Amino acid sequence: MRILVTGASGFVGSRLATALVEEGHDVRAMTRHPESYRGAGTPVAGDVGDEESLRTALDGCGTAYYLVHSLADPDFERKDAAAARAFARAAAGTGVGRIVYLGGLGRDADTLSPHLRSRRQVERLLGETGVPVTVLRAGIVVGHGGVSWELTRQLVAHLPAMVTPRWVHTRTQPIAVADVIRYLVGVQRVPETAGRVFEVGGPEVLSYLDMLTRVAQLQNRHLFVVPVPLLTPRLSSRWLALVTDVDVATGRSLIDSMSNEVVVTDDAIRSVLPFEPMDYDRMVLEALVERAREHRRRGRRQRAGWLSRGARR
Repeated sequence: MRILVTGASGFVGSRLATALVEEGHDVRAMTRHPESYRGAGTPVAGDVGDEESLRTALDGCGTAYYLVHSLADPDFERKDAAAARAFARAAAGTGVGRIVYLGGLGRDADTLSPHLRSRRQVERLLGETGVPVTVLRAGIVVGHGGVSWELTRQLVAHLPAMVTPRWVHTRTQPIAVADVIRYLVGVQRVPETAGRVFEVGGPEVLSYLDMLTRVAQLQNRHLFVVPVPLLTPRLSSRWLALVTDVDVATGRSLIDSMSNEVVVTDDAIRSVLPFEPMDYDRMVLEALVERAREHRRRGRRQRAGWLSRGARR
């Protein structure tokens, strides 16, 4: 099957494109810069802000994965809504059979943060033109390169002591990026998943403080925590920007969402795609190992570059 993967150079999209190619699919990797794309699949130019480019990218595709967002933009809710509408129109106009979307957990009965509210809106808008949409809702996705995971890792790495606001006691259900990929690949094999919403998570429900503590323990670090209940989201996001490389806008959106409990309440996906997701310790260790391997590869490339430049001299 010909499949379009948007966000193909991103944290989830790059892994998904690789997995789909390995399954034998004809993968179109949508990117704004196809000339510099080096990942799996065939690069195709496309921009969610340009509906005509979406029609070209989607032409001939049976399934399209929608994995893009504008979280780093202060106006992300409006931009993500406009992008979802354009993608839905282009998918319907080119005869796409199904859209698969990775959204966010959180109970609709709660007062959702702007980030999670936007994810729900995108779910609805993608289905407005009649193309069946399969939605996977996830909380924290743990893996090397993921923004939420990087926040956790860098906080533990950089701070022997940490002031913590109320949100560190909010419950979440982290899931390994490898398990998210298994679900994303798996649902397109099962026709009955079209038009349905599934919640995905790992086997453990943890608070953010639990997660930070476990990461510290796995690295033989001691984390000293000082509760500061009145630390506001705005102050928290500025503090994160000082001690991590996550920008203020993205940090603020993620912190706002941390007041919402993101826990699986319906595990129907387990009967559709039965497998045992990784526990938290294993997903953390895999993320740390992948990071170490990437650093070694980067070091080898740099040394090779230095040697090559030295030889030319």
